[in-house]
Amino acid sequence: MSLIEASGLTRREFGQQVGLDESKMSKSLSGARRFSSVDLARIADLCKVTVDWLITGEEPPLALAARTTSGKAGIALTAAKRYSTLRTDVAPLGYPQPWQARGQGLAEGGYAEQGRSLARDALTRVKGAGHSIATGNLVTLVEEVFGVDVAVVELGTGFDGLAASSEHVKLVVLATSHVPARQRFTLAHELGHLLAGDDQDIHLDRDVYDKAQSKDPSEMRANAFAASFLMPEELLRIRLGSAGLNEHSFAALACDLMVTPSALAYRLLHLRLIDAGTCDRYKAITASRAASMAARGEEFAQRVTQASTPRPPGLLVRDTYAAYEAGAATLRPYANLLEVDVDELRQALESEHGTPDAP
Repeated sequence: MSLIEASGLTRREFGQQVGLDESKMSKSLSGARRFSSVDLARIADLCKVTVDWLITGEEPPLALAARTTSGKAGIALTAAKRYSTLRTDVAPLGYPQPWQARGQGLAEGGYAEQGRSLARDALTRVKGAGHSIATGNLVTLVEEVFGVDVAVVELGTGFDGLAASSEHVKLVVLATSHVPARQRFTLAHELGHLLAGDDQDIHLDRDVYDKAQSKDPSEMRANAFAASFLMPEELLRIRLGSAGLNEHSFAALACDLMVTPSALAYRLLHLRLIDAGTCDRYKAITASRAASMAARGEEFAQRVTQASTPRPPGLLVRDTYAAYEAGAATLRPYANLLEVDVDELRQALESEHGTPDAP
């Protein structure tokens, strides 16, 4: 009843908005009839709350954080809350997130070794799914192989990303970036947090390269995971063993793996594949210069454009449209994801105009 009062609508008008006639609405409010999962999803959508909140009355930690945090972190949390709410609401309609938890605990040893072990397991999953870490779009790969919702949001500089985890949601929010390799490392870093089970509510990463932050055990593990996942030891040894290493082959390798030259130099130093002097020389190469040295300038420009472009979570887009197509949800959640007017979207989807005449 409080939601109806807050909406400013009469009980009849509220019922019409969620597809319930006056009789069904009255019976549902009195307890004589249960709200169906579709009813709850429509009410949650109309009132901008989660189905969980309707059932339990409890505000999830992510919603609380989004409501109380300001600045760029607040913008990221607000986006995460919106995507998490949609994912939570679409799950009971038959579209749960395809996340598959790891079947084993963390490996023994230090945090860095745990990160490397997680990376080996993750790379096995990537290979088993017919993908390679050195090809394709990492955002799409993480969604397809690990079932994580990944969004890219315009935040400006000073905030890299976050990971949110709950019973129904595994989400990464990335900031748009003019440095594709940094965004790629952030995504791998956040995936490491999710696979390790770190911070089962929200994990904020304002700067994944912050040396002070890297002293935190979970950050050490996530960084070790990201380095090992994006720059697999086996691959590096094969590449260096077959062709050797000079500035040009190093630049080509950085472009192939889509990592910064500095990250690759430190990784090779850690694996004792180069010495400290060579590391210092190679890490001074910029990503754009590496692309130029490898004759990959056009590819690099395309990656910059891609990393600078906001996108909603691909899996969630797929599932909200499928729910609408099956009649389990209205078009509004799909329109909200695309950030377009629902009536204009409906007209575009249902219109028969705009199709070229057959010759």
